[in-house]
Amino acid sequence: MRLSSSILGPAIDGALSRVHAVCDLDTCSSRKVLRSFPGGRRGIRVGSHWYCSVDCFVQAAGATLFALSNRRVVEMPRIPRLSLGLLMISRGYMTAEQLRVASEQSRWRGEDLEITLIQLGMVTEKQLAAARSAQWGYPVLAQEHIGRIVQSDIPPSILQSCAAVPLHYSPAAKRVLIGFVYRIEHSLLKSVEQMTGCRVEPCFITASDLAEQSERLTQVPGYREVIVEEPGSPEKMAHALGRAAVEISAEKAEFTLCADNIWARLAGKRGFTDVVYRLQRAWAAQGWTQVGYFSEPVSSTG
Repeated sequence: MRLSSSILGPAIDGALSRVHAVCDLDTCSSRKVLRSFPGGRRGIRVGSHWYCSVDCFVQAAGATLFALSNRRVVEMPRIPRLSLGLLMISRGYMTAEQLRVASEQSRWRGEDLEITLIQLGMVTEKQLAAARSAQWGYPVLAQEHIGRIVQSDIPPSILQSCAAVPLHYSPAAKRVLIGFVYRIEHSLLKSVEQMTGCRVEPCFITASDLAEQSERLTQVPGYREVIVEEPGSPEKMAHALGRAAVEISAEKAEFTLCADNIWARLAGKRGFTDVVYRLQRAWAAQGWTQVGYFSEPVSSTG
């Protein structure tokens, strides 16, 4: 029996094109490896780049982590036309005299005005959420949406630092609804969109809603979060990431800067792991004062 070369040709050409893959690390000791050879190393892909081994990935990741650690793109604070206090006066939630008394008390206590207002019983959490909604132009979530169990693969530590929580998460519809208490953290919105591929819709909730919904949050199967409070040098950070990559037989990695955290995601045969590096101490050592962040995610390094 004879087979047509026109049938076999594309299949053979496709197979041969996958036989050799060039490692994207310039200093790799073996720039060509048999990527599709049975039993060969699968390597790790980072964006459009591919690294033939964990060692090469660690070296490349060090450069990416260095760039992210030293990135300081500051988002100017959003200044609404009306302050929260004046907006609540305009809505009839409180009087000018109450605001004056609360302002003096907050300065004396050394706490945020909003906390003082709640403790003095001058306004409710719902009124505060409505005022923030008017300031930012995002809706307040209705109470009936709170208390539902939501599976999430967003690092809980990052959500906590942003005073946020997922209220609805549908990978099939590629949609995530995230509630914020104090302000909309745009770096979180962009990071979640990059890491999950889902469209993120923000809204405002109360502090009580945040506490209740956080109790209903569960992790998707195979998910693990690793928090590094003292990241150290980029080289140290990269080696920690390499150990996590070995544990799950990582095949893919992504990086992003979210608020004051580097968020690295590893996906492999044995689930996926988010490694969160806290950068507050590293930035404080350089004398940086931060008022908010907004950066484009970094996906790879060559």
